[in-house]
Amino acid sequence: MIPPVLPTYNRADVAFVRGEGPYLFDETGKRYLDFGAGIAVNALGHAHPYLVSALKAQSEMLWHTSNLYRVPGQESLARRLIELSFADSVFFTNSGAEAMECAIKTARRYHYVNGAPERYRLITFEGAFHGRTLATIAAGGSPKYLEGFGPKVDGFDQVPFGDFEAVKRAAGPHTAGILIEPIQGEYGVRVTPPGFLKRLREFCDASGLLLLLDEVQTGMGRTGRMFAYEDEGMTPDIMALAKGIGGGFPFGACLVTEKAAKGMVAGTHGSTYGGNPLAMAVGNAVLDLMTAPGFLEQVRRTGSHFQQHLAMLLSEYPHVVSEVRGRGLMLGLKLHVPAPAFIAALRERGMLAVGATENLVRLVPPLIVGEEHLREAVEALAATCAGYEAERKAV
Repeated sequence: MIPPVLPTYNRADVAFVRGEGPYLFDETGKRYLDFGAGIAVNALGHAHPYLVSALKAQSEMLWHTSNLYRVPGQESLARRLIELSFADSVFFTNSGAEAMECAIKTARRYHYVNGAPERYRLITFEGAFHGRTLATIAAGGSPKYLEGFGPKVDGFDQVPFGDFEAVKRAAGPHTAGILIEPIQGEYGVRVTPPGFLKRLREFCDASGLLLLLDEVQTGMGRTGRMFAYEDEGMTPDIMALAKGIGGGFPFGACLVTEKAAKGMVAGTHGSTYGGNPLAMAVGNAVLDLMTAPGFLEQVRRTGSHFQQHLAMLLSEYPHVVSEVRGRGLMLGLKLHVPAPAFIAALRERGMLAVGATENLVRLVPPLIVGEEHLREAVEALAATCAGYEAERKAV
C-alpha cells in the first residue's frame, strides 16, 4: 500500500521537532550537530531570533497579494541584491529550480528579440545539477534523473566538466549561452579549474553568448564571498540564487543584467507566489545579517580552519578518506568506504551530513558555526573514521 506521503525519498528514520543555531533535536530530545543545514539552506542556523522576528512581524500584517500589485519588500530586496552584485534587475521565485527556469527562459528570449530565435541551446556540464523540473533535469543531463520521464527536453548540450576545448567544439549557430555551477555540489563538491570561469566569460563575449551561473548552492556567503563568482575575476549575465537567500524560508531569485533582460517584458514570465511579502521580509533580514561587518570574513576564516582539520583526517585515516574538496563552508570528503553508511554512522554519533555523487560526504554547515562546533564535528568524523580503520585492521 502506498504511504500517505509519496515515497520519492529514501528518508532516514528520524524526525526533528526543534532547531537552535547549528543544532537539531529529534522527538526523543536527542541533539544533532547539523552540518547538512537542510542541504545548504539554513545558512544562519535554525530559528535565528532575527529571522523569526522578521517573519513573525510580517505574518501579522500581510502574507500574499500576488504580483498583480507592487510588493515593497521585493523592491527593497532587489535593490540590495543589485548593489551587491553584477545585476540590474531581479525576478523572485519560490525555489532554485524556478530560478533556473527563469534563467533559461531569459537566455532564450534574449536571442529571440535580437532576431536569432534559432539560438536557444545551452552548453552545460557533465555532473551538473540544476533542479528537478523537466527542463532542469535535461540541463543537468543525469541519466538517473531523466529515466522514465519521456523524451529529454531539447536544448542542452553537455560537455566534460572543466574542458574548455569541448566547450568551443560544442558551440555553434544554435547556441544561446553557457550554464555552469562555480562548484558542483550534487556531483561531489567539484570546484571549477582556476581561471575556467574567466575563460568562459571571454569566450561568451567573443561569440555573442550569454553566461549563466547556477549559484543556488554556492551563493549567499557559502564560499566565503556573497557570490562565488567574486573569486573568479568575472561576472555572469544571468545568475540563479536560492537556498541560503531565505535562511530556510523557501524562495529563490534570478539576477540579470539589463542587456540579458532585454526580452523579459510584461507577460513573458510570472509566478503566483514568487516574491510574496513573507519571503521578502525574511530575505531582507538574511541580508541584514550577511552584510554585517565581519560576517563573510568569519565564514572564510572558519572555512579555512575546517579545511585544515579535514586535511588532518585525510592524513590520519588515508584508508578511509581519499580527498578533501571545496571552498569556504562548502566542503566534501571523498571516501574509500561507502558514503551512505558513513553518513548513517555519523548520525548515530549525533552529527548530520549530506551525501553526494562520487562517494562523497558533503559538509555544508550553517555559516554561523564557530570553532567549538568545528571541534565537535571533527571529533564525530574522526570517531567514525576510526571505526572503519579498526574494522580494516581486524580483517
